[in-house]
Amino acid sequence: MIRQLSTALLCSVISLPSQAVFAQEKLQVVASFSIIGDFAQKVGGDLIELRTLVGPNGDAHVYEPRPADAIALAGADVVLNNGLEFEGFLDRLITASATKAEIVTLSDGIETREEPGGGHYHFIDGQAVFHAGAYDPHAWQSVANAKIYVENIVEAFCAADAASCEAYTAAGNTYLGELDDLHAQILESVAALPEHRRTVVVAHNAFGYFEGEYGIHFISPQGVSTESEASAADVAGLIRDIRDQNAGAIFSENIADTRLIDQIAAEAGLPISGVLYSDALSGPDGAAPSYIAMMQHNAQVITAGLAAD
Repeated sequence: MIRQLSTALLCSVISLPSQAVFAQEKLQVVASFSIIGDFAQKVGGDLIELRTLVGPNGDAHVYEPRPADAIALAGADVVLNNGLEFEGFLDRLITASATKAEIVTLSDGIETREEPGGGHYHFIDGQAVFHAGAYDPHAWQSVANAKIYVENIVEAFCAADAASCEAYTAAGNTYLGELDDLHAQILESVAALPEHRRTVVVAHNAFGYFEGEYGIHFISPQGVSTESEASAADVAGLIRDIRDQNAGAIFSENIADTRLIDQIAAEAGLPISGVLYSDALSGPDGAAPSYIAMMQHNAQVITAGLAAD
């Protein structure tokens, strides 16, 4: 009986590979943060198994990886990241995971902007935390750049899963058409604003590519000390900039501490005109559950704030 059972088990094990041939495995994809995860899902659809490390409303600058993240990378076929020193945690996570996945930097091919002052600030627990970098990493804030991200994803997926390349390419082309429509919508909404009503204040310097593409000027508290809460002199300097440049609206951000921007708004005598999404999407029930929804929301909130008297 034991011999018969062993023979049956051996036969079943031998039969597994032949059965697996008929069940196509999904491409295992890891995206570093939510915006890239959305791009990947649009291209890969049901053909990929996607894990996004930094989820909705998360700040990739300060993210601390978990053991489950290393396990995800170890089993991945493709890892998608922004690059430009945006995901400070990723290099050590890749090393810890010993992954054999293809590491794809989606900002490759983009005309990068230099980072003013060699970096930018985030505001965490009332303090300004400086993130150094030679180049502005927030390239997705231009839809033209987002199209390059998508094209890079299609190329990466085709290289990793040639059998499904036609499907990836078709999905990518459909999405690129939607991004063209989005780009035209934003241009049209900004064009309706008077030239003298195109300056706003935001919590951190994340919108340089939006500014370069669409002509909205963003002021952020770039020079605030990293060691303490904003001093009266810091705030006074910001208020002068706001008045000298005729800023018409102030916005908080979904990933940023609001205390400093609340203080600036009170001192400037301007109400906060809404929340912008800079480095992360919202959850599924929020205003920006996808990249297209995020950019539509940001453009609508900015233009409405500037149009108000």
